[in-house]
Amino acid sequence: MKLLHIYASSFKGLSQESWMLALVMLINRSGSMVLPFLGVYMTAHLHFSIENSGIILSFFGIGSVIGSWLGGMITDRIGEYRVQSLSLLLSVPLFCLIPLFTTEAGLAGIILAQSIVSESFRPANSVAITKYAKPENITRAFSLNRMAINLGFSIGPALGGILSAISYEFLFYSNALGALLAGLLYIWFFGKRNKLAVAKAKKVKEAKLVTKESSPYRDHKFLIYCVFCMLFSICFFQLFSTLTIFYKDTAHLSQQNIGYILAYSGFLIVLLEMSLVQIAEKYFTLAFTMLIGTFLCGFSYAMLGFDYSIITLVISMTLLCIGEIWTLPFMSTITALRSGKNNKGAYMGLNGISFSIAFIITPYLGTMIADKLGFEVLWIGTGALSVLIAGAFYFIIPWMLKDKEEARS
Repeated sequence: MKLLHIYASSFKGLSQESWMLALVMLINRSGSMVLPFLGVYMTAHLHFSIENSGIILSFFGIGSVIGSWLGGMITDRIGEYRVQSLSLLLSVPLFCLIPLFTTEAGLAGIILAQSIVSESFRPANSVAITKYAKPENITRAFSLNRMAINLGFSIGPALGGILSAISYEFLFYSNALGALLAGLLYIWFFGKRNKLAVAKAKKVKEAKLVTKESSPYRDHKFLIYCVFCMLFSICFFQLFSTLTIFYKDTAHLSQQNIGYILAYSGFLIVLLEMSLVQIAEKYFTLAFTMLIGTFLCGFSYAMLGFDYSIITLVISMTLLCIGEIWTLPFMSTITALRSGKNNKGAYMGLNGISFSIAFIITPYLGTMIADKLGFEVLWIGTGALSVLIAGAFYFIIPWMLKDKEEARS
């Protein structure tokens, strides 16, 4: 009963808008089956080589960079409501078009376009979370949103593994349906709230209370932080590219079992995230949380360099999930703390670019290393790099946030 009470208390104090943002994300991500299976789709269905599949997956990362930059810039100009609405609705026809492109060049082009549109959603969504959350609940609001993502991610890949065994086209159409339902719900709930927020912002502007703030692209401390976020993402995002190929080609898992392991990861995060975030906020500093989270992610990959029995795969995924919980939501909180009131979109966009660049590098670099040197070298190397990144976070985060804390005090 005590554990149940602790778990329930981790959800208290979150706003209605935070819950609705999470619900929209849940619906959208429940239909997200494409990315985890895209590498398998290209190698097994379209018969592309592993290396060329990695290159095509990198176009998702290129689109993510463009989308994160564009989404962050536009969010600060037209507001997060319009950016999120347009991103969700425009994603629908693009997902439906993907199965029509069966050549390497054609698939790379449509993935690039779809990624630009869908990833412009990310910085706008982050701004919305900080906008509707109480200051003391920002990390938990990000965690609630991530919990919705992972609950959807636990549903999507499980269905994706089943549907892909019948027809890969179902994956793309399901993604389109999820984006459509999420977009309609978001517009219905936040339409009126956005009008009230715009009217309030206009009054503030007329009263000349809005001050111009510096660009994150001239914030050298934040740029260094983003470089290490990018390096962490290169390690972590093996989950979405080379890890599924490793499961299929080396561990010899079926598509359904790959879906089940990915679903397990989503379920575990839903079960543990809010409680583990609350524990970290109560007992750990931001720097120590990032240190332990990054280390656990790296260790989970390094394990695979020595054994890939089903027990090891499950333990590895468990540690990866715990490390993810103590890393990703806190990255967003740190970004929000470093930004100002009127440039959050740009800061969130720049931080999103660090993730997006990793999407460009990771598929190609990971598949190339796996192809030339073997998966053992890839996993052990990923673990070693993660240890270095963990140490860097421990020293960079207090150094970066110190002047902001002094300014607030």
